[in-house]
Amino acid sequence: MPKITVLPHPEICPDGAVIDDAPVGTSVCRILLDHDIEIEHACELSCACTTCHVIVREGFDSLEEASDDEEDLLDRAWGLASQSRLSCQAILSDEDLVIEIPRYTINHARENH
Repeated sequence: MPKITVLPHPEICPDGAVIDDAPVGTSVCRILLDHDIEIEHACELSCACTTCHVIVREGFDSLEEASDDEEDLLDRAWGLASQSRLSCQAILSDEDLVIEIPRYTINHARENH
């Protein structure tokens, strides 16, 4: 199984994390949530917002290309980078990933999921 390394985020994952048992074919967002990393996901993983935006620092090319809908939404994400993805749409393949959760989202009110 591939590994996902989450870089430290001051609120969501202060010490960073390593997920060694990430199942192939699962969205990065679902994997994070299943490992108690409470990334925002205001649209419940339906590709309708940008709150689960991540930057894939390593392993970006192993992910399938983003859909047009995802690309349109990413244009509105805070801190957009060339390796940005919506984690609800980034499906894990057989390569390890290193991801960064941006410090901010465009979400004005964060709910505790």
